[in-house]
Amino acid sequence: MRNGRLGLVPLLLTLAVFAAAACGGDDDDKGGGAASIDDYEGAQVTPFFEKPDIVLTDTEGKPFDIRKETEGFLTIFYVGYTHCPDICPTTMYDISQVMKTLTNKQRSQIKVVFATADPGRDTPEVIREWLDRFDTSFIGLTGDSRQISDMLKQLLMGTPQRNDLGEGNYTVSHAAFAIAYTKDNTGRLLYPFGITQDVWKHDLPMLVNETWK
Repeated sequence: MRNGRLGLVPLLLTLAVFAAAACGGDDDDKGGGAASIDDYEGAQVTPFFEKPDIVLTDTEGKPFDIRKETEGFLTIFYVGYTHCPDICPTTMYDISQVMKTLTNKQRSQIKVVFATADPGRDTPEVIREWLDRFDTSFIGLTGDSRQISDMLKQLLMGTPQRNDLGEGNYTVSHAAFAIAYTKDNTGRLLYPFGITQDVWKHDLPMLVNETWK
């Protein structure tokens, strides 16, 4: 990926490319806050994403104010669903494996947040069981249909579409990328499905120390 950097892409173009996808240690820090946006391998977007200003429900059934609860952390935010057969589990797995390569200090500065696009099936209990397969520290969020719709609007994501498989089963079309929000609550980088773990390994140690203004 380092020889094929995604580079700067307009937000609307990025969404058009990625949003229609359907799912079928030691404590020495690495990286630093002096990195340029061009040093990263994630896809740069303009205008920047704002972190959703909404309260959902976490896997303990408690209210979770996204901005308040992730303030001051590097936040990796992903919208998907637990019945996804490929994209969502692959993304969560890749992030979980890279998290294991980070130092304790680096991990303590990162929150990985999974918000469902399928609230009808993804109860707090279902999400918790699913996320625990990858990393027990990952945060899972759900809500009612209105709350999820509000969140998606703030993220400039379209309404997820159900694709009927018969006998009550269905897949859900949803955005196929993770958003990295730095500690200033601003999302400047996207990580689309298909990137390698090496991209995360390259970017995360720098992102935990990022001080963009």
